[in-house]
Amino acid sequence: MSLAKAQIGKCGELLVQYHLLLRGIESAPMSTDTGIDLVTYSPRIPHPITIQVKTNLKSKPGGGKGKLALDWWIPNDSPAHYIALVDLSTEKIWLMTLAELRIHAQQQPEGRLHIYMYTDSSAQPRRTDRLFHAHEFDFFKLENRSSEIFGEINKIA
Repeated sequence: MSLAKAQIGKCGELLVQYHLLLRGIESAPMSTDTGIDLVTYSPRIPHPITIQVKTNLKSKPGGGKGKLALDWWIPNDSPAHYIALVDLSTEKIWLMTLAELRIHAQQQPEGRLHIYMYTDSSAQPRRTDRLFHAHEFDFFKLENRSSEIFGEINKIA
C-alpha cells in the first residue's frame, strides 16, 4: 500500500506533534495552508512558536540514481519560526530556522531552498563547504533543540 502525498505530510505533522507533546509542548494544526502547519505553546516561554512541516516517507536515490538521501524543498519566504524536516522511515525530526536553512541549503534556486542529507554513509559529496550527511545535522534534531526553543523540557525516559 502506498501513501498519498497529503497522507505523508499529515503523518509528518502528527509525528512532530507527538514528540512535542512528550516534552510538554502543546500544538495545534492550522486549518488552512498558509505556510504554517503547527502553532505550538510551551508554558516556559511567553509566546507561541509556529512550525512548517516538510516530510519524506523514506530515503531515495539522489538525482534519481545516486546514493540514498533525504531532501526537502522549502519556500524562501516561509512565515514559520521553524521548519521541521521529517523522515518517517526513521522517525527523525530536525528543526531549523529559515536563516539556518539558508546557510545549510545546498541549492537555492529562485524562491526556494533545497536541502538534502545523505543517509548512505559511503556518499562522497563533491563539495566540502557544506553539511551533507544526516549525522552532520544532529545539532538540529528536535531532541537536541527542544530546550533551546521551548525552554527547559521534560526528560523522556
